[in-house]
Amino acid sequence: MSFALAEVPPAATLPRNVRNNNPGNVDRTSIRWQGMSAIQDDPRFIRFVAPQWGFRCMARILKGDYSEGCDTVHELIDRWAPPVENDTSAYVLDVAHRLGVGPDEHLDFPDQLLPLLKAIALHEGGCPWDDSVIQLGIDLEAHA
Repeated sequence: MSFALAEVPPAATLPRNVRNNNPGNVDRTSIRWQGMSAIQDDPRFIRFVAPQWGFRCMARILKGDYSEGCDTVHELIDRWAPPVENDTSAYVLDVAHRLGVGPDEHLDFPDQLLPLLKAIALHEGGCPWDDSVIQLGIDLEAHA
């Protein structure tokens, strides 16, 4: 889902993750993430000033989980979208399919981080952003 400038639909019709520049629909907590908008008007999810900051946040969280031993789609998504509030099994299968891996196949970071971020964003509602925006978020996280 890519939009040319003249084709951008009204904000109300965009998926929530796109409206909030929060590709992974990261919940708002007491953590002040870099790139958070001064206006936090979504009742649940963080609003970022630009999508690269949302991807940076996602990369930071997923890299942390990966460093703690979660190195499969199943393990990562189980933490990302816990079964108490999501159909985690369907989420895992969707992301694994988009990555072309089995749900319990070991992932290789950083090589599979960009496609993982994109797959999560697609599952969360859409990913109209170019891979260069995702990579910028990864780079911002790496240089934090």
